[in-house]
Amino acid sequence: MTDTARNPRGRAQTPASLFLYGRTLPLTIPLSKAILLPQAPDSFRMAEAMCPFPSEALWQEAWRIRQAHHPDEILFTRPTATVPVSLTGASCALNCAHCGGHYLQHMRFIEDLTPSSETSYLISGGCDALGRVPITTHLEAIRRLRPGHRMNWHVGLSSETDLRAVLPYVDVISFDIVGDRETAHEVYGLDLNLEDYLRTFEALRRLAPVVPHLTIGLRGGRLSGEWAVLEALQALGVEHLILIILIPTPGTRYAGCAPPSLEDVSSVFLAARRLLPQARLSLGCMRPMGAYRQEVDALAIRAGLNALVNPTRRAEALAQEYGLRILWRDECCALI
Repeated sequence: MTDTARNPRGRAQTPASLFLYGRTLPLTIPLSKAILLPQAPDSFRMAEAMCPFPSEALWQEAWRIRQAHHPDEILFTRPTATVPVSLTGASCALNCAHCGGHYLQHMRFIEDLTPSSETSYLISGGCDALGRVPITTHLEAIRRLRPGHRMNWHVGLSSETDLRAVLPYVDVISFDIVGDRETAHEVYGLDLNLEDYLRTFEALRRLAPVVPHLTIGLRGGRLSGEWAVLEALQALGVEHLILIILIPTPGTRYAGCAPPSLEDVSSVFLAARRLLPQARLSLGCMRPMGAYRQEVDALAIRAGLNALVNPTRRAEALAQEYGLRILWRDECCALI
């Protein structure tokens, strides 16, 4: 086995070990089958690819696609200038398996807000029993907050009529797409399939810019419909996709689940890059913390994603190692 290999930017690397799932694994296979992952924030090694981890050829293909269609730069954002706002306080009729209203508790209730120095708002809220965020409520408060601020809206499955009422205040819509009926029923209690979500997506796109969101492992940490979503978005020619990852959250029905495996996350990252070569791929703020996040962020850069929200220091170092110019932003990734 040779002593050195080269990373995608052409610099020599010395093989050593792979830190994966909290374990350091020795390099025991030929470098031709190895993948590049960070050993530490300031030290990068060629390392063993653990089967069934995606093959080196897939990682190389993803990087070639990135180089062919995107500049050698990456967007990092810490969205301190975007205020998350709830139209419903902490209430939500769906009590979704992955959220249970938990994340609404960390948003500001719209009627408690006054215009601030921040530059944008994430307008969200709980859903009714049909999956619709009541976007036409509190319009006077929206008008008061609008001057000098951009607005990213989570509208759920809202109707075209309701959306037209808020269009003067919409800069972009963030829309979650679910890939199969089983996931929609288990997570949200809704009897919907991918075609239903796509119909709403297309209706929204006719009125305003829409950035689709895909949650990896939404169904309790298992892949279920993610491939179908990616193929549908390829057919629709989307320009921006935000990928997020299930966070097993205390107090929810999925509290005891594990997040999706790194193999599954990698496979979705790589498929997204391959199927959407010209699209901007962003890794959103919703993803687990800790060692898992360190690994996920490294995989995102290696797979050729274009933007990360709240990147780890490891991600910053790896982006520089790959020769990417880091562009820092301070707003929600749907707005940058």
